[in-house]
Amino acid sequence: MLTNPFYIEFKKERDLGAIISDTFKFIRENWKQYFKTVLKIIGPFLAVGAALLIFAFISYSKASATLLNGSSADNNMFFNTFGNMFIWIFVLMILWGIIYTLLAEVSLFYIKSYIQNNGIINFEEIKTNTFKNMWKFLGLGMVSIIMLLVGYVLCFLPMVYLSVVLFLAMPIMAFESKSITDTISHCFNLISGEWWNTFGVVLILGILVGVLGLAFSVPSIIYQFINTGINIQNDDPTKMLEFIDNPIYIILNVLAYFGKFLLYSVTLISSAFVYFDLNEKKNLTGTYERIDSLGNYN
Repeated sequence: MLTNPFYIEFKKERDLGAIISDTFKFIRENWKQYFKTVLKIIGPFLAVGAALLIFAFISYSKASATLLNGSSADNNMFFNTFGNMFIWIFVLMILWGIIYTLLAEVSLFYIKSYIQNNGIINFEEIKTNTFKNMWKFLGLGMVSIIMLLVGYVLCFLPMVYLSVVLFLAMPIMAFESKSITDTISHCFNLISGEWWNTFGVVLILGILVGVLGLAFSVPSIIYQFINTGINIQNDDPTKMLEFIDNPIYIILNVLAYFGKFLLYSVTLISSAFVYFDLNEKKNLTGTYERIDSLGNYN
């Protein structure tokens, strides 16, 4: 059997530092094949998403110009402009929700294939699992969003608690092939007694990913400041927003969004490490498998 000499064992206990360091180690040693797999499977969806982002920026720039020009006097033009903008936003939310779900599936099924094949992934297996389970993962995403919204309505703290619990939902569904209800139930069972440790991982990762994400936004922010500085003394307020539909500004923002999108991989991969850490603490799955493999070897 082929093996990867740089294989990283997922099924073992890790502390917070090891989870974060092994997440970046996994990405460092597998980034080329991992991102190639991501692009081959969801590339067409990303292309459509990029096109819609560009149209959304153009729609936003027209809406902003309409508002600053005082076009609200013409109610039809005003409401049509902003109506079109909100339609784009709604379509973008739906499409990018699907794209983020597909990325989660590809990432987790990539790790599942990686584990089952000792560090050698099977592309067709990942692709088949991704599209076969797409509706189930979308359903899980919708149920999770509803739970978080209910938690927010009741109080902010329940939403924080549920967000940490549901951090395990997609790994459980990917690695254990459970139904939506069983997945959510198992989230609560698995995190019982380990909520604060998991919260620490989620918090640190959120800060790291947020800081790294800012780096992708720096070029567009600099471009925005330069254009604002050039037009700040202009009497026409619409000149201040001319840069919004500038092709350079649009491209910089789209690239920044894609950079942040790919950074979501860090969160997904770390969620797999957290899942296996908690699963090992509760069920000793990896330990039993290593004992069995030693027995078979002997």
